[in-house]
Amino acid sequence: MTGHRIDVHAHYLGPAVAEMFASGFSLAGGYKISVEWTPEAALAFMDRHGIQTQILSAPWSFAGTEERPEMAKDFCRKANEEFAALAEEYPGRFGAFAAIPADDTDSALAELRHALDVLRLDGVLISTNTVNGEYLGSPYFEPILAELHERQVPALVHPRNPPCLEAVGFGRSPSVVEFPFDTARTVTNAIYTGVFQRYPGLKLILAHCGGVLPTLGWRIAEHTEMGMGPTDADIGPAHVTGVLRGLYYETALAGAPHSVRPTLEVTDPDHILFGTDWPAAPEATVTHNNANLTGSGVLTAKQIAAVEHDNALALFPRFRKN
Repeated sequence: MTGHRIDVHAHYLGPAVAEMFASGFSLAGGYKISVEWTPEAALAFMDRHGIQTQILSAPWSFAGTEERPEMAKDFCRKANEEFAALAEEYPGRFGAFAAIPADDTDSALAELRHALDVLRLDGVLISTNTVNGEYLGSPYFEPILAELHERQVPALVHPRNPPCLEAVGFGRSPSVVEFPFDTARTVTNAIYTGVFQRYPGLKLILAHCGGVLPTLGWRIAEHTEMGMGPTDADIGPAHVTGVLRGLYYETALAGAPHSVRPTLEVTDPDHILFGTDWPAAPEATVTHNNANLTGSGVLTAKQIAAVEHDNALALFPRFRKN
């Protein structure tokens, strides 16, 4: 029996991804995902945790190589077609954020349009930075953000390894601290370069409750008046505060009070969504995180219900049960 939760942060490890890993792609820090993903395994996990729908994503930033220049385009097309097939085969149980290439803006836009217009996927996955070290606010992302703004399509912003990982990562999994830092890094750059002035209606969902971004919110805002470094846009604290309030934050690995309380300092409960990060996060961790979210007393029962289901419907109304 299905539950009511809508999981906006769930990773896909189907055939396209398995093929990519088999070809030699690996995660930084030697991190491995041991779960053998199948639709049946995903549905069983969902039923164990009261999840009605998972909106799947493949949160890796792919580029072509000298040997395989079309690798990123081929992977994204295959993954997106697999997403669409799952959504058709299991109505209401699976949705997807489209995978787009991370090495060429034109290719990214072409795949975005195909995924949304032809395959009818639910949104787009954007990495905090690209394989070439481009962050939100750089010219690379400008046409992609413009398209998302025009379409009013939600995008999940998922962290990836920063370009300086070898210098600062201590050889540990970047998931520990570098991912939360990189989310704050890319959003701050987007704010300071005027992205949200140009595209005020962007619907960005930040993984892991925005990482360290909510904790740094006041500091980021105050620095627009301190004269301690340039911002490219003419912005002040009120602009920063408004941007942070308008972003969406999901609870994967961030359901504890340590994360939820700072998030509530920068936005309202109706901008918090439910996420699991499974299977990148093992099931035991998902269980712990869900218990933190529902049992900490930070959110009321009504607010928890909204986080788990109602808030997502404002972005993804097709999952509303008839």
